[in-house]
Amino acid sequence: MHLYQISSKLLGDTVGKMNDNLTSVVLAASVITLTLGYMSKVLLKQSQKYPPYIPSSIPFLGHAIAFGKSPIEFLENAYEKYGPVFSFTMVGKTFTYLLGSEAASLMFNSKNEDLNAEDVYSRLTTPVFGKGVAYDVPNPIFLEQKKMLKTGLNIAHFKQHVRIIEAETREYFERWGDSGERNLFEALSELIILTASSCLHGKEIRSMLDERVAQLYADLDGGFSHAAWLLPGWLPLPSFRRKCIRYQRDRAHREIKNIFFKDDILQTLIDATYKDGHPLNDNEIAGMLIGLLLAGQHTSSTTSAWMGFFMARDKALQKRCYAEQKTVCGEDLPPLDFDQLKDLSLLERCLKETLRLRPPIMTMMRMARSPQTAAGYTIPVGHQVCVSPTVNHRLSDTWAERMEFNPDRYLNDNPAAGEKFAYVPFGAGRHRCIGENFAYVQIKTIWSTMLRLYDFDLVDGYFPTINYTTMIHTPHNPIIRYKRRKQ
Repeated sequence: MHLYQISSKLLGDTVGKMNDNLTSVVLAASVITLTLGYMSKVLLKQSQKYPPYIPSSIPFLGHAIAFGKSPIEFLENAYEKYGPVFSFTMVGKTFTYLLGSEAASLMFNSKNEDLNAEDVYSRLTTPVFGKGVAYDVPNPIFLEQKKMLKTGLNIAHFKQHVRIIEAETREYFERWGDSGERNLFEALSELIILTASSCLHGKEIRSMLDERVAQLYADLDGGFSHAAWLLPGWLPLPSFRRKCIRYQRDRAHREIKNIFFKDDILQTLIDATYKDGHPLNDNEIAGMLIGLLLAGQHTSSTTSAWMGFFMARDKALQKRCYAEQKTVCGEDLPPLDFDQLKDLSLLERCLKETLRLRPPIMTMMRMARSPQTAAGYTIPVGHQVCVSPTVNHRLSDTWAERMEFNPDRYLNDNPAAGEKFAYVPFGAGRHRCIGENFAYVQIKTIWSTMLRLYDFDLVDGYFPTINYTTMIHTPHNPIIRYKRRKQ
């Protein structure tokens, strides 16, 4: 019997027994309406197909422990068992992952009002960048802020940046001497901040910075942890360490903002206005500058360090990269320029392959504000919808020799079988990172200079494992051996 036939019969039977009592009519109509609404909801739910759900025997925590211990292994195992779309619970929240190019297209083609970024990222970024910027503001305002920053990230500026970055790199590594063993990630984290400040902030601000600022940024980085992502802010644990991280993060934010307030910085932002004509205030400028440097620092320092270890492990590849410097730039290795940098194709392939195997961001996230469909499944409102570049970059049905570091795979036109979202280290579509081109210029210039200065080796054959304790997957115990080249 159809739904409308049921409702007609109920209404007819009820009204027939009434004696024109208005109250009874209203009550009866209410009961019928609620009954029909419930029946419709049940029938609709039965007609929808939700993503496969990974069960857990641990209440509330769900899969938080297994995921936190080895997130990539967890996601790859789930992909093999459940397919490209699946859901699971961590700390009372439901996460739906979209793995593979086709499933990931939902996120990269979505509108912010459907899959919302602020609902997920604001609690991570606002304590770090400050209020009034990035994910603390409505998306249209954030897009205007990104456009303001993008004005200073163009080829005309990049041509000047190459010489600046090379000079900074040579000056920094003078302290290393002729040979030794050093923490490569720590050194590159410091250098990335200094070179980015020279290029993006100018001489005045750069003159105020030293390696201590890199530590301030590292303290700000403490805000980007699995605990900050998963745990509610009011949860009373684990007290001392968590309070200490918050204290360091907040202190670092204040100190860096004070540095930026000491001068008229980044004239582009000072002169910028929103569409309605009002200018950025000092807090917005400082927050945007912190965000610009911190976002770039994540990508460049992590990627640069991993790239160094990949080349140190493959000595033949390292020799090829050094030989390319002489072939492209000249036997006497004169100062770099932007046009030569573009022709260093092997070095660029090494960078691309590093970003494939060690993308700096493991998970990109959005909150479902409306029901979404992926791979035939309906994703309910309230799910955190996630894409993992790390997993997409090494799926066996997309990448040949998926775990091998092979820069020459990019000599082919379609290294990922032509799949649009199989390679997304900087996001894609309307969600693509505005700093991608600057990152390529910065990393290629730094490593061109470093290869000219030193020959690199692993220490006793040790290749760093991945540090999964933060959302940025850095190398664990990243000590590298180096020896100055004979000129």
